Amino acid sequence: MGAAMPTEIGKLVPMTGGETLTNVVGAEGQVVIAKQIRDQLGIGPGWVAIQRAVDDRVEMVFLPPEHRESLKGSLAFQIKASVPADEWQRVRERGWH
Repeated sequence: MGAAMPTEIGKLVPMTGGETLTNVVGAEGQVVIAKQIRDQLGIGPGWVAIQRAVDDRVEMVFLPPEHRESLKGSLAFQIKASVPADEWQRVRERGWH
């Protein structure tokens, strides 16, 4: 890629597209994503890392986990009127026809 090899771990290295943090590959092939990069991208525990080899480098894309939070009430602000319980069946049928 034309960048000089860094000599210090955790050092900021200027590269095309911004600064890059150096890291060491662990015995099992693991690399830690630096905290400032995780924070910048909003990456948290449970995110999926998709990686691919591109020429002489690795590209990674992160996907958030599926949420497990209830969506109940999330559209409440869209409700313009309420339907009395005794009219619910009539309104429901009208909506489907």
